[in-house]
Amino acid sequence: MKLLLKWLLSAAALLFVAYVYSGVQVQNFTSALIAAFVIGLFNVVLRPVLVVLTLPVTIVTVGLFLFVINALMFWAAASVLDGFHVNGFAAALVGSLIYSLLGVLIESALGGLFAKK
Repeated sequence: MKLLLKWLLSAAALLFVAYVYSGVQVQNFTSALIAAFVIGLFNVVLRPVLVVLTLPVTIVTVGLFLFVINALMFWAAASVLDGFHVNGFAAALVGSLIYSLLGVLIESALGGLFAKK
């Protein structure tokens, strides 16, 4: 139940990102659902590999390079989907920052909602 709710809220967060930032476009809620799934899939499969491969750069930049990796995951998802578009790397960086902040809020809210008793 928590996973399904997180997916729906992540899709809504993606629509919110598209609403508040013009560099990201999402056609409809179905496209947002698919995009949220693909972003999540990329973050589970590709992100750990990229983090390990870029560890020296991440250490030198005191972790700031992780923002670049997040933007690459966001941009990669947009490049493979039709209803989700990002206008370049800078837009992917800003969009991924907003999306990540909303993701933290969603995770925090769901953690309180589904807390173990």
